[in-house]
Amino acid sequence: MPTSLRFRVIENAFLKRPVEVKVPNERPSEYFGKYVFNRAKMQQFLPQDIYEKLTNSIDNNLPISRDIADAVADGMKKWAISMGATHYTHWFHPLTEGTAEKHDAFVELDKDGNMIERLSGKLLIQQEPDASSFPNGGIRNTFEARGYSAWDPSSPAFIVDDTLCIPTVFIAYTGESLDYKAPLLKALHAVDKAAVEVCKYFNPEVKKVIAYLGWEQEFFLVDEGLYAARPDLLLTGRTLMGHESSKNQQLDDHYFGAIPSRVIEFMKEVEIECLKLGIPLKTRHNEAAPNQFEFAPIFEECNLANDHNLLMMATMRKVARNHGFRVLLHEKPFKGVNGSGKHNNWSLGTDNGIMLMSPGKTKNENLRFITFIVNVIKAVHKYNGLLKASISSATNAHRLGAAEAPPAIISIFLGSHLTQVLQHIGSEELDNLEASSKQGINLDIPQIPELLIDNTDRNRTSPFAFTGNRFEFRAIGAEANCASAMIALNSAVAKQLSDFKRDVDEKTAMGIDQQKAILSVLGEYVKESMDICFDGNGYSDEWKEEAARRGLDCETSVPLIFDNYLTDETINMFSATGVMSKKELEARNEVKWETYTKKIQIEARVLGDLAKNHVIPTSTKYQSELIENAYKLKLLFSADKAEKLCGKELDTIEDIGTRIEAIKTYVDDMIAARKEANKIEDMRERAIAYHDTVAPYFQKIRANIDRLELVVDDKMWTLPKYRELLFIR
Repeated sequence: MPTSLRFRVIENAFLKRPVEVKVPNERPSEYFGKYVFNRAKMQQFLPQDIYEKLTNSIDNNLPISRDIADAVADGMKKWAISMGATHYTHWFHPLTEGTAEKHDAFVELDKDGNMIERLSGKLLIQQEPDASSFPNGGIRNTFEARGYSAWDPSSPAFIVDDTLCIPTVFIAYTGESLDYKAPLLKALHAVDKAAVEVCKYFNPEVKKVIAYLGWEQEFFLVDEGLYAARPDLLLTGRTLMGHESSKNQQLDDHYFGAIPSRVIEFMKEVEIECLKLGIPLKTRHNEAAPNQFEFAPIFEECNLANDHNLLMMATMRKVARNHGFRVLLHEKPFKGVNGSGKHNNWSLGTDNGIMLMSPGKTKNENLRFITFIVNVIKAVHKYNGLLKASISSATNAHRLGAAEAPPAIISIFLGSHLTQVLQHIGSEELDNLEASSKQGINLDIPQIPELLIDNTDRNRTSPFAFTGNRFEFRAIGAEANCASAMIALNSAVAKQLSDFKRDVDEKTAMGIDQQKAILSVLGEYVKESMDICFDGNGYSDEWKEEAARRGLDCETSVPLIFDNYLTDETINMFSATGVMSKKELEARNEVKWETYTKKIQIEARVLGDLAKNHVIPTSTKYQSELIENAYKLKLLFSADKAEKLCGKELDTIEDIGTRIEAIKTYVDDMIAARKEANKIEDMRERAIAYHDTVAPYFQKIRANIDRLELVVDDKMWTLPKYRELLFIR
């Protein structure tokens, strides 16, 4: 890259002006869901009897009968064509963290050879997209091409550009899940079934329990020119080198600050496009690190919320290009500043409006609340290693435990008030079950009314915190598919609720009063599970030691963390809930180990290339200039004078030489380690080797490169620096 290119790119970034977004004349409520085949569109484009049958199937988790599929497909096609669509696709979530689609035109030939627009019920319900190159963990061979996508009617179809997107699951010819959506739907069904049975102890009329999800999406924006000038950002999503900027987030002046004008125009367009797609974005703000921002929607049913998160990330990437930005969803794109997460706010609610994680006003309501809280605690305690595995990845490993992210040890924050309530459970005293979620506070300022505050504060170092009416699972990475964590959490809670009902029913069968039986079982659970609860500083070394003493999973190697998916306890849990079989779990772990290896492998190659082709030549050139300058000084001045003038310069020359030699050695050793690791056939062992023998060189190489960045003449350094990448112009 020519020396001047970096400065031309920086200059262009300074010249960028906001691209003004054309805001629709209608109010958001009027164009919300414009491109969604929602119930209003169904009523308009479907016969009334078909509409009633379809919505009944969706509401009551009933299969869609083939006899109505043709009518639904025809109505969906007519609506899509009226909106300008020419193609349709089955939109699914392969095991890549992203989404997949294959577009087909509506056109077909009739018996006379004339072209017509058509979408049959058969094509709506099921397709065979092949898609054999997606990760599958050995369930499919490339020559075994059959893979099926099947319509998920609980998530409405939508239009992107000229294509009708039909949300689907993706399964193998032999029936195993090859995606995230299929096991997520099974997990949601399992928690629904188990929770309804427990709800009947308190509210016999409950027929359905819904898992809700509210995600908070953090991300970085960088100027696309600067992005293109950083091969590491382009190829890995993060900077593999770069010295910290003198100013980053230490003044906390970016957090919740005024949103830069270029960014606010980007955010406006994202919000407009998302609202048209039925994604109820509500919140936007600056996050803690420079160039870091956040969107958050209104809570939705978990499956739909997950679809919307994936669709929103795709929308952000697309819209960013209109404004000269690139979106970074890597969990740690910049060293030394906040990483990006995707907090998953999770709760359960019934079909008659009861929020099961909210305290009530009566003893019965509070006993129900405590019942669900304790069972969640029990589930998280029992499966804490699995929950950690569900959010672990090569990228998220850089974020966890750094800056504002929670540590890689799963614990629950309850707050002192709820903790005290739980400690009384064993006493069987219902009078102690005063679990009000709010309390008044008067600031003694006349114009400020009394505030209602939650009985629990928030603990930013807690991975799984109770926040008044929900649990906030804060450890999910920014680029992850929420489904991974939601599958594990909902499945674990479903199994635990089933165990709870069994334990209570056993006691009532012995003649114990039901209420006393419930309290007795809850008391046992509290004693068994409170080791998972921790309200202190999760960053402290003392907590790491204490967590190990409590028997919590403290493993830090991502490949070894994945082993939690294949313990007997986990396999039995997923099997009992009907979410995944042992074969499916083994296949997914193969994919996880393979993905981890490939990401480390790519980073190692990129780092080696940049070190040898950018850093070393630039540093050597600058070193040569210093040598030439020192040589000329010695010719011009006396030995004593020259030594005085050249002393510091000679130290710099030597320092550059030492660091160049260290970089060469470390890069060569890293390449050798990579070649040895590649010889290992077992995918798990290869991933472990990459973690143990390849990845450790990254920091060693980076430390020397970052030092050279400070030493080498700024005009000669070819790569944009943090001070240029981290501040929107």
